[in-house]
Amino acid sequence: MPMKTPEEYIESLRKLNRVVYMFGKRVEDVMNNPILRPSLNAVAMTYSMARRPEYADLMTATSHISGKKINRFTHIHQNVDDLVKKSKMGRLMGSHTGCCFQRCVGMDALNALSIVTYDIDARYGTEYNKRFLKYLEYVQENDLVCDGAMTDPKGDRSLPPHKQPDPDMYVRVIEERKNGIVVRGAKVHQTGALNSHEIIVMPTITMREEDRDYAISFAVPADTKGITYIIGRQASDTRKLEKGKMDQGNVSFGAHEALMVFDDVFVPWDRVFMYKEYDFSGQLVEQFAAYHRQSYACKAGVGDVLIGAVQTIAEYNGTDKAAHIKDKIVEMNHLNETLYCGCIACAAEGHRERSGTYTVDSLLANVHKQNVTRFPYEISRLAQDIAGGLVVTLPSEDDLKSEEAGKWLKKYFRGKDNVPAENRMRILRLIENLTMGTAAVGYLTESMHGAGSPQAQRIMISRLVNMKEKQKNSKKLCGIKDDE
Repeated sequence: MPMKTPEEYIESLRKLNRVVYMFGKRVEDVMNNPILRPSLNAVAMTYSMARRPEYADLMTATSHISGKKINRFTHIHQNVDDLVKKSKMGRLMGSHTGCCFQRCVGMDALNALSIVTYDIDARYGTEYNKRFLKYLEYVQENDLVCDGAMTDPKGDRSLPPHKQPDPDMYVRVIEERKNGIVVRGAKVHQTGALNSHEIIVMPTITMREEDRDYAISFAVPADTKGITYIIGRQASDTRKLEKGKMDQGNVSFGAHEALMVFDDVFVPWDRVFMYKEYDFSGQLVEQFAAYHRQSYACKAGVGDVLIGAVQTIAEYNGTDKAAHIKDKIVEMNHLNETLYCGCIACAAEGHRERSGTYTVDSLLANVHKQNVTRFPYEISRLAQDIAGGLVVTLPSEDDLKSEEAGKWLKKYFRGKDNVPAENRMRILRLIENLTMGTAAVGYLTESMHGAGSPQAQRIMISRLVNMKEKQKNSKKLCGIKDDE
C-alpha cells in the first residue's frame, strides 16, 4: 500500500503510544488536542495533495526500488528533474497550507543517508547501505512520515561532545549489545515530531575520533520506549483553545516543535546506519544540510499566501491603487520570486553521487538559504506596513459576535462599503499569524535558524566558492602575470 489517504494516515498515528508533555501535563489525546491538531492537518495535506490528479506529477514519483508509485516525500532523487520537482512541490505545499508541512526533514535525511551509507560501505566494507535500502523500502511501502532529528542541545558550544560537563548534550551510544545499541541524549526543535511514524537520528556536527560514541545515525519508531516529547510554546498558541477560529488567522493548519528525549533507547542493528564512523559524520551533516537548505522553497509558498493576504487587505482598505502600495507589493513579489530562483537553481545544477542518488549544488543551496534568512523578514515588514495598525489592535472574534460590542465593530471596522467587517478582520488575523503568531515560527524564525544558522551558510559559501579561479580570471583580464 504505497499511497495512503489522509484518513489512513491519521488512523495510523492513532495506533502509536507516545509519551507527550505540554504545559506541564501528560497529553492523553494527542490526535485531537486543539493546539496540536492543526499541525496534523498540515501533514495530512501532503497525503491529500498526492492523490489529486492535477498535482500528481509534483507530489508523486516512481520508486527506484519497487517501481511503484509513491509519495515524493519518500522518494530518493534519481535525476535533476526529481530535484527540480522537489523545489516546486515545496512551494506548492507552502501555498496550500500557509505553514510548515513538516515532511521535508525526513525526506532530506533519507536522501543524505542513501549517499553516505554507500560511501561508508565503499571504504570499510560495512553493510549500512543494504540496511538502509531495506528500511527505505519499508518507509515507501507504508507511506510513512519520517522526522529527521539532527539538532542536539549542544550545552557549552565552546566544547566538543566528549568534553561536555554533561555528556548527554549530544546523542551518544552508552551500551553495545549483541542485538543492537542503547542511546541517550536529546534532539531539539523537532518540527512535526508528533506527526511522524519514524525518527531518523543523525549527528549534528562533524565529530573527531574522541567523539566517536556520538558519530551515530539510526532510525526508530516514534513510540519507541524511552522517547519523551515535550512540546514548545509558540506565539498565540493558546488561541487554538478558544471556541472560535477566526483569531487563529490560519483556521486549519499549523505546526509544532518538540524537545525529543532519548532516555536509554534501544536500537536494533538493522536500523543503525552509522556506528562510530566519525570520519563520515561531517559528510552526513553537510549532505543533509544542502538538501534541507534547498527545501526552503516552502518559504516562497508561504510568501505567496502572505502576499495574497496583503493584496486583499489593500483592496479592502481602498489603498490598492496607491502608487506606493503597488510598489511595495511589487517588492514583496520580487523578493519572494528571488527566493524561488535560488531553490530552483541549486536543483537544476544538481549532480549524481556514486550511490546513484542525485544531490543539489551545495554552493547555490547555501546561497538560497542565506537569502531565506533575510527576505521573509523584509516581506513581513512590508506586509505590516501595508496592513496598518489593526494587525496588533484588532478586538477578538467574541467581540465581533457580541450583541453589545459587535455592532460597533461591524460599523467601524468596515473598509470599502462592499466588504464586511468580518472579512477584513479575518485577513488581518492571517497577516498577524504569518508575521507574528504561530505561523511566524515556520515563516520567520525557521527561516533564520532552520537548516543551520546564517553563519553556517556563510561558512559553507566561503568554503565552496572558487576564489582562486575568480582571481585568475581577473588578473588575466588586466594583464597581471603571476610567477609559475
